Amino acid sequence: MFDLDRWREIFQRLSKNKLGTSLSGFTVSFAILLFTLLFGVGNGLKHTFEDQFAGDANNSVYIRTGRTTKPYKGLQSGRRIQLRNEDSKFMNENFEDEIQFFSPNIQRSMQAIYKGEQNRYSVRGVYPDYQPLESAEVVDGRFLTYLDIERRSKVVAIGRLVEKDLFGQLSALGKNINLDGLSYKVVGVFKDAGGDSDERYIYAPFSTLQGIYKPNDEVDYIGLTFNPNLSVDQALSFTNLLTKQLKEKFNIDPRDQAALRVQNYAEGTKNVEQFMNVLNFIILFIGIGTMIAGVICISNIMVYLVKERTKELGIRKALGATPRSIVGMIMMESIFITALAGYIGLLVGVFTLEAIGPGLEKYFILNPSVETYVVVGATIILIIAGTIAGYIPAKRAARIKPIVALNDE
Repeated sequence: MFDLDRWREIFQRLSKNKLGTSLSGFTVSFAILLFTLLFGVGNGLKHTFEDQFAGDANNSVYIRTGRTTKPYKGLQSGRRIQLRNEDSKFMNENFEDEIQFFSPNIQRSMQAIYKGEQNRYSVRGVYPDYQPLESAEVVDGRFLTYLDIERRSKVVAIGRLVEKDLFGQLSALGKNINLDGLSYKVVGVFKDAGGDSDERYIYAPFSTLQGIYKPNDEVDYIGLTFNPNLSVDQALSFTNLLTKQLKEKFNIDPRDQAALRVQNYAEGTKNVEQFMNVLNFIILFIGIGTMIAGVICISNIMVYLVKERTKELGIRKALGATPRSIVGMIMMESIFITALAGYIGLLVGVFTLEAIGPGLEKYFILNPSVETYVVVGATIILIIAGTIAGYIPAKRAARIKPIVALNDE
């Protein structure tokens, strides 16, 4: 394998037959390049969908209300449906096994002031369970606790960009900010996978905001996560049953879609998964087709190259070359060309994806890339194919008698 004379002979042979070598190398490089680009774009689309769901847990459910649009059981349309604390209790009692995290929510727009800096932010009154719903990660201090809820403490956890807006380079932890005339102590700073908009929220204890702004136990909306052990179909069945029971409780027409809206992220996740499965199948189908085309081209080129060398191989056999040495030499040439060209195609594909990646964002293709093991696997397949493609004609050529090979025209 590492015979220097053998490798010198191979390089001389390849340099003399530039056309055949170039055709073989180009076929392999193009196949790997196309394979890399296809999978890269497919992964870019996948990243786009993942980014859309990054701000919330994939098993989130949000319950919001509006006004009825249909009369029902003698009640007029246009009724305002209002969630209250008793509805939170109703859901937790009836769906204890299906619910993982649960938080009622009150949301208000407030003017936040710290010394000379001020800005307007959305302030949410939530339970500690709301943190996993929003995928908020604490980077300094802590999030809200149930002790804060019990004591109705005037404390807040603020987004990273709220800290930057109001405090600049200083830490906000332990300092007091003014929210619509009331002082709240900052107990934590968080970052959010949802991006800049989600990092400009302020979270306060639900009981604190409800006591100040909702004296009648009113709730703006409710967020929860379902048990992660539920399948997508089971999760959808859970939300369908939850919707049915809430509509019965509020005397809402089952066909009324505006009065009560239950948004289950599992449905979006299921649709995305189905789309990605179809997309992956298409890419895989095209990729396999590309690989097959590459294998056929390599095979045809190798058959041609070996046939072209029939007289040369006859001379080698006449001088004492064994069939094994002839087969080994041709296979080494084939493997070398395939491996080198495959690596070049891989590099070109990766650099192309990096170069065009930023420009593809406007087409909703985010961070197009391909896992190394996928392309390396494809390259190995082509190398194996190149080995087989070289072995079959080499074996046939090695069986030709020297006298027949020398008379070949």
